[in-house]
Amino acid sequence: MKFASTSHLVLIPSYNTGPKVYDTVREARAHWNPVWVVVDGSTDGTAQGLQRMAADDPGLRVWLLPHNQGKGSAVLQGLKAAQAAGFTHALTMDSDGQHPAALIPAFMQASMQRPDAMILGRPVFDASAPLLRVRGRRVSNWWTNLETLGAGVADSLYGFRVYPVAGLAAVMARQPWMRRFDFDTEAVVRLAWRGVKPINVDAPVKYLTAEEGGVSHFRYGRDNVLLTWMHLRLMLEFFVRLPVLLVRRLLGRPPFQE
Repeated sequence: MKFASTSHLVLIPSYNTGPKVYDTVREARAHWNPVWVVVDGSTDGTAQGLQRMAADDPGLRVWLLPHNQGKGSAVLQGLKAAQAAGFTHALTMDSDGQHPAALIPAFMQASMQRPDAMILGRPVFDASAPLLRVRGRRVSNWWTNLETLGAGVADSLYGFRVYPVAGLAAVMARQPWMRRFDFDTEAVVRLAWRGVKPINVDAPVKYLTAEEGGVSHFRYGRDNVLLTWMHLRLMLEFFVRLPVLLVRRLLGRPPFQE
């Protein structure tokens, strides 16, 4: 069943995933209206294919970035357009087929019940998940838990989420980071600092093989360096905030609020 909304949309950043992006968009459209795709400088021909799909589907819109700028930049482009169109919330999902489109309505319903919160996917891994990736994310989760004083973020990296559009756009406008692979983690930390409560919902994640059309742009060395630099920045800012946060907690107030 396809649901339609004037407040909540699906936002899919995409970069060189090949034909798998078409399956992802079709599955998302089968469950929600509208679906927006931001093509982040793809060179695999999918930009043109997505534009053809959108020409025949009024519930699908496609934006093209002139060159690859990173996932966060693609999401920000979508957020700005969503604000201009009057949308209040956006569910982000990857274009490579890893995220469960069938759960879009459930996540959107959870967001509509708690529009002040961010609805975060808590990944349920199967045998396809690379062990190094599963173990490595525990490190990022540990740092995120510290940086948010245990706000309740179950997973810092899983990108299947519903964000409040205005809050996230404001966060990104105030600093130049979270434009690439650092987007997902820094987004939840900074939103928690603004007082946005995380609500975690279980969601499966599927790592597709090359034969299944799976494409990964994750690079262990490059992206782990980026995450390390991100957590260093966040910790430095956390220590600056810490005295105020502790006072607020002692007074029984929400510790994070900008």
